[in-house]
Amino acid sequence: MSRFVEVPHRMLPGETLDALLETFVTRQGYDTTDTGEGMTGWVTELKRQLERSELLVVHDLQTETTEIMTLAQWRAFGRDLADDEEEG
Repeated sequence: MSRFVEVPHRMLPGETLDALLETFVTRQGYDTTDTGEGMTGWVTELKRQLERSELLVVHDLQTETTEIMTLAQWRAFGRDLADDEEEG
């Protein structure tokens, strides 16, 4: 069984999705003055990226946390986990 499960972003309540996106913005260190709309501008942009499948909502079954990942992060986690399983 895989540790990570992709969660369709449309299944999340709006407030939950916004909170996840705001956490992603903060964690990634985005400058909220860049958009002219602050955090709201970034959340709007990230929702567009979710629609284009450039970002994913991912649930970690091991830690029971849900977060946003870039497609590159998702792929890197997949490779890292595969490497860990091969070594283990």
